Amino acid sequence: MKKIIALFITSVGLVSCGGGDQTVDEIIAQGDLETIRAKKTEITSQQKLIESQIKTLDSVIGILGNEEKLPLVNTLTAKNEVFNHYLELQGDVSTKQNVLIYPEMSGTLQKVYVQEGDRVSKGQLLATIDDGGMSNQLNQLKAQAELAKTTFERQERLWEQNIGSEIQYLQAKTNYEAAENMVSQTQSQLGKSSIRAPFSGIIDNVIKDQGTVVSPGPGSEVFRLVNLSDMYIEVEVPETYLGAVSKGKEALVYFPVLGDSVIAKIRETGNFINPANRSFKAEIPVANKEGKIKPNLTAKVSLNDYTSEDAILIPTSIISENAEGEQYVFVAEKPNENGESIVKRTIIETGKTQGANIEVLSGLDNGDEIVKEGARSVKDGQKVKIQK
Repeated sequence: MKKIIALFITSVGLVSCGGGDQTVDEIIAQGDLETIRAKKTEITSQQKLIESQIKTLDSVIGILGNEEKLPLVNTLTAKNEVFNHYLELQGDVSTKQNVLIYPEMSGTLQKVYVQEGDRVSKGQLLATIDDGGMSNQLNQLKAQAELAKTTFERQERLWEQNIGSEIQYLQAKTNYEAAENMVSQTQSQLGKSSIRAPFSGIIDNVIKDQGTVVSPGPGSEVFRLVNLSDMYIEVEVPETYLGAVSKGKEALVYFPVLGDSVIAKIRETGNFINPANRSFKAEIPVANKEGKIKPNLTAKVSLNDYTSEDAILIPTSIISENAEGEQYVFVAEKPNENGESIVKRTIIETGKTQGANIEVLSGLDNGDEIVKEGARSVKDGQKVKIQK
């Protein structure tokens, strides 16, 4: 541009010389300030005129030469797909087979047969308590019961032969039954001296050592027994999801500490709304094949509360909002052979959000080309070039 202006000024000077006008050098040589200023004003006006003409020529050259500068955008194609929305909650791992085992009778812990970490089966003997001579007493009662049985059987044979009185027969029968009852009661009481596993599991803690005096009641726990094969997670679900969260729905469970995830299904939902937090409980069983999942372990649970088989999902980042609060995106028409297209603003209605995407309920059709990169810099009806 400067070169063109310089050539123009030079040509003006040459024309001035050829036409009898004074050159710039001649005017400067005269030293007349007014004449110099007048000449400067004349040349400045000519310079502005030339710059304006050059801009006009550049614009025409760009149009005629197909060099119009168009905004570059890229698009994504709207398509129907399955959309699963998940409600994210937090819960703790629990097990219904996590118990403290108490003694059922008082006495000295005579023998402990297991250690922490031992796997035991249901009914297995874990420890014994000194019975205080009750086993000897049981032997005596058994002997008395045997004698009572013999007496009764003889008296019964005599009674069948009409020998002896009825009262003798009834008395022998009563003595025999009473002796049997005493043996049963003593056996039941003596059985309390043996501590057995109520279910199969792992001895998590041996609380009382051998030789300790124990008795029924709080503070006399002997073992903690845990079964890690039947684990579940209990979460509090807001009551607004009462119709969406039900038995059999899919649940994604993630354990942050373990860095592991499992897929499960809701086993049970509560029938009671907690008035304190307006929520109900949902129970999700989790498999624990490797035994890594422990009671009270924190878990993040995602419950499937909504599914659409033919949803259109778009990134939330490309959605704009007008002054009326309506959401809109730009949809590109079918481009020509040069990749040029016209974009149009389209009002949409959105639904649930999952991650960085949102479901579009209305406004878009399957196959629409939606402006993705460059959506913030285009206008309704603008011509753009689609970048592939």
